[in-house]
Amino acid sequence: MTTLNINEKEYQLDLKGHETLLEVLRDNLGLTGTKTACNEAECGACTVLVDNNSVLSCIILAKDVEGCSIETIEGLSHEEELHPIQQAFLDNGAVQCGFCAPGFILSTKALLDKNPEPNLEEIKKSLDGHICRCGGYLKIFDAVKDASKKLNNHDTKK
Repeated sequence: MTTLNINEKEYQLDLKGHETLLEVLRDNLGLTGTKTACNEAECGACTVLVDNNSVLSCIILAKDVEGCSIETIEGLSHEEELHPIQQAFLDNGAVQCGFCAPGFILSTKALLDKNPEPNLEEIKKSLDGHICRCGGYLKIFDAVKDASKKLNNHDTKK
């Protein structure tokens, strides 16, 4: 049995050993907010946080993160209230179809947890492995800046 701590909940799973974290999240646990796209670590859609670091769940084996704290997009909001990063993405029109948004949002959380007030170059670098096919990156960068302000209690009135 493999024990995974996902979104502050412990799961006991009988894994064969070759399942990726992405497969376990989506297929075994029904946590479909983590998206399946390229399955080659090229697009960032499958990003989750493992011990507060953004990782691509399509290329990491689930058994290799046993004992780690795993956070998916489902674990970010609490009840009906969106996390400030999620709200900033909505407020700034940074979600078009929404497919890439969970990965961008979780990478943003990892960045802001380590660097509460990143500059534009630091934002670009932290989101470098993500692809958005239908929106524009400028709105995403604006959302990260806005989330930083919200989390640091700066005035966010426009």
